[in-house]
Amino acid sequence: MIAKKIYPVYMVSGDEPLQQMESLDMIRAFLKENDYLEREVLDVDVQFDWQRLMDEAASMSLFASRRIVELRLPSAKPGRQGSQMLKEYLSQPPEDTVLIINAGKVDGNAKKSAWYKAVEQSGLVVQCWPVPVEKLSAWLKQRFKMRDMDAAHEVLAYISQHIEGNLLAADQEIEKLSLLLGPGKITYADVAEAITSQSRYNVFELADVMLTGNPARVIKILMGLKAEGIVPVVVNWAITKDIRLLSQVAVDVSSADYLLKRSGVWQSRLAMFKACLSRHSQRSFQMMLKRCAYIDASSKGMIDANVWDEIESLCVRLASTSKSLAAS
Repeated sequence: MIAKKIYPVYMVSGDEPLQQMESLDMIRAFLKENDYLEREVLDVDVQFDWQRLMDEAASMSLFASRRIVELRLPSAKPGRQGSQMLKEYLSQPPEDTVLIINAGKVDGNAKKSAWYKAVEQSGLVVQCWPVPVEKLSAWLKQRFKMRDMDAAHEVLAYISQHIEGNLLAADQEIEKLSLLLGPGKITYADVAEAITSQSRYNVFELADVMLTGNPARVIKILMGLKAEGIVPVVVNWAITKDIRLLSQVAVDVSSADYLLKRSGVWQSRLAMFKACLSRHSQRSFQMMLKRCAYIDASSKGMIDANVWDEIESLCVRLASTSKSLAAS
């Protein structure tokens, strides 16, 4: 993916966190091999002063070395001032400085914009797309192979069903199995024994406890997940997935059974979702979704916040009731 040529600008965009993180790591490693040793990170939010980008371009390195300026643009929409500054920057990029733009998903309108075209013309654009369902098993098999593991078809199907397209969650599951089972062939029986023989907390248990409504248990599971080194973005993915579905179903609660089954919810989990629907309104779910977006940006380093505190606050809110929280 990374050409041998050094570009003045690299842009990595998308809404698939694992591929985005790995692409950025590859670019940084390539630049480091070429003596780009300093790195300045600029987080773009509504208060961001775009003049900082130009100031960085004009400033001299403290150690007379090559530099990376990393611009974190979660919305992938720099606005009028940002668009102008990016065009101006790329019209005459500074020597010995590489700009990396870490952006959210770029929509069709953004691709037609002058700033995006300037990035395409000046540098390398990497777009990270989710892996299609029909290609997920092949992707999983390759990730197992990277750890010298040969996973049976049943193992690939099991992981596919549980991670529902989230590659970061899949990679963590494979890493866990690698530590538990080691290299070589692994069967579904091996995986089942490894999982049942350990008492570690998991994200799927957290999701069920939040739906049924047990705030104390939620906090305990979160403490366990944090202690085990689970990446916050995986936890937020599990929360977001269920809250998004709850928000959709809350529009017509009378059709909850039909809507939930149509969305692929197992029969054993229907009562959990319905219990959560009885505790919150659609407006509450929509507000929670906004917090999920905030947590997502925080977990990727785009916003400065205590990610685990934010996750705990949201999880407890979902496990409680809107009425009780409003009264407290």
